[in-house]
Amino acid sequence: MSRGGVSKEVVALVNSGYEADSPQLMISTALAEDLGVWPPPREAIETVFNTAGGPLRVWVVRRAARVCVVAEGVEPEEVEVDLVVSHLADEPLISDVLASALQIAVEDFAKGLWRFRWEPKERVRESAASAR
Repeated sequence: MSRGGVSKEVVALVNSGYEADSPQLMISTALAEDLGVWPPPREAIETVFNTAGGPLRVWVVRRAARVCVVAEGVEPEEVEVDLVVSHLADEPLISDVLASALQIAVEDFAKGLWRFRWEPKERVRESAASAR
């Protein structure tokens, strides 16, 4: 992920239940601070997301960064994202719209198996160890 002159390589989880209207990446306040969006800038929108665990207060910074999937044998394509900053996020979460924009097809959530939609079904990738 990159914002301005700052780049970070992180392991992020695809969350099929994270429904969004735009490509969103939920991040921790610590990562947001590294990227220069914490404390929240003036353009950040404070809102409440309804989650399975109850209401969650977040700050949304529209079109704040660019992300790509780093994978063996693939030239990464960047996607512009809204950063969603949460005090409770302990690892970055990929929304449904962002997973679609990145062309991620999950083959098995429990085993952490995935591929790009344009790859043959036989080409299954394993998730990064720290994401499982």
